[in-house]
Amino acid sequence: MAEKRNIFLVGPMGAGKSTIGRQLAQQLNMDFFDSDYEIERRTGADVGWVFDVEGESGFRDREEKIINELTDKQGIILATGGGSIKSRETRNRLSARGVVIYLETTIDKQLIRTQRDKKRPLLQVDAPPKEVLEKLAKERNYLYKEIADITICTDDKSVKSVVNQIINMLEKK
Repeated sequence: MAEKRNIFLVGPMGAGKSTIGRQLAQQLNMDFFDSDYEIERRTGADVGWVFDVEGESGFRDREEKIINELTDKQGIILATGGGSIKSRETRNRLSARGVVIYLETTIDKQLIRTQRDKKRPLLQVDAPPKEVLEKLAKERNYLYKEIADITICTDDKSVKSVVNQIINMLEKK
């Protein structure tokens, strides 16, 4: 990869966007950003608190602004929040400003990967986590597919093998 293109990771919670993004950034010697972390850094509060105080729509407004700002940078890797693609503006910016990689995973893997994580506001509800994840998948998976330049399933793969797969696929683009 001679010129450094922006790489944007999309997918549901528990797909590995942050973990894979950090490793990918290290391998490609690029700057890594995580939209959720940026929201926390700028507000001084965790995502759950922002959700509680501002509601999902307030959180999504912040997320859209931060993603707009970050996608204007050059040569970065960005792990987006799972619901960021609900915004048409965000989807358009991601598509126009870099390579979009959809990290796909199954509901069962999401359940395993998120079961101890208390930083997932959409899972901190009374409904069973599997039902919540199924509903989110129905609402979002087609949007991830719609904007993806590359789709990679992260189930049963190590972080290193997914990173290598992404690098190989980027070299072919």
